[in-house]
Amino acid sequence: MQRIRLRYTKRGRLRFTSHRDFQRAFERALRRAEVPMAYSAGFTPHPKVSYANAAPTGTGSEAEYLEIALTEPRDPERLRALLDESLPAGLDVIEAVEARTPGLADRLTASVWELRLDGVAPEDARRAVDAFTAAGTVEVQRRTKNGVRTFDARAAVVDLESVENPKNPESAETHSPQADRPTDHPCAILRLVVRHVTPAVRPDDVLSGLTAVADLAPPVPAAVTRLAQGLFDEETGTVTDPLAPDREAAATEPHPAGATAAATAPA
Repeated sequence: MQRIRLRYTKRGRLRFTSHRDFQRAFERALRRAEVPMAYSAGFTPHPKVSYANAAPTGTGSEAEYLEIALTEPRDPERLRALLDESLPAGLDVIEAVEARTPGLADRLTASVWELRLDGVAPEDARRAVDAFTAAGTVEVQRRTKNGVRTFDARAAVVDLESVENPKNPESAETHSPQADRPTDHPCAILRLVVRHVTPAVRPDDVLSGLTAVADLAPPVPAAVTRLAQGLFDEETGTVTDPLAPDREAAATEPHPAGATAAATAPA
């Protein structure tokens, strides 16, 4: 059984698709691309797809991950192209690697988020960020299925800063050229690095915290995009690429015998 790990995006209006909506769209794409999927056992077999830490509905993302299991070997890049063609624009499969190391989900320990606050002056955002980062704890409330829960939104935040809003996103080193945000008018842009903890601290929780400590209240809902997620490097303070170990292993390990001949897409 071959396992392939994919990185995909949620862009534009597709940010409003739920995780269940994406699951349905992805399973249809698997059928269209004639991917030789492995299936679970039992009375209702399902394709073996493992989803990892999906972004909340309403947020864009440049870094969503999943893993699929195949009954026949396929070339990862060819498979990526077939799946990308079979999905709607906005749900884009942008990377595929063969799984050669265990524990993809264990490598997703932090996320980098971009929050666009339309109608908020950058200087007001910077003052709110300073107040938030200076606070020891920032308690916020979130409604859950078990009622309203209060928790600390500050402890999970590794870094929070106000950044420039370049007219040309390609000129910014740390911005993706395809990040889901307009740049034709001034607004405050926040960069957030948050650990994946329990209970999960989401970007909207941090926004609630900014309101609590500095009365920062954007006049319209924030546009939120996940730029990256992966293993948090304590030494450098960065979020590393979770697929890098698989690429490194592929560069040093021999390809399984016979896989080259079989690693072709169906005609």
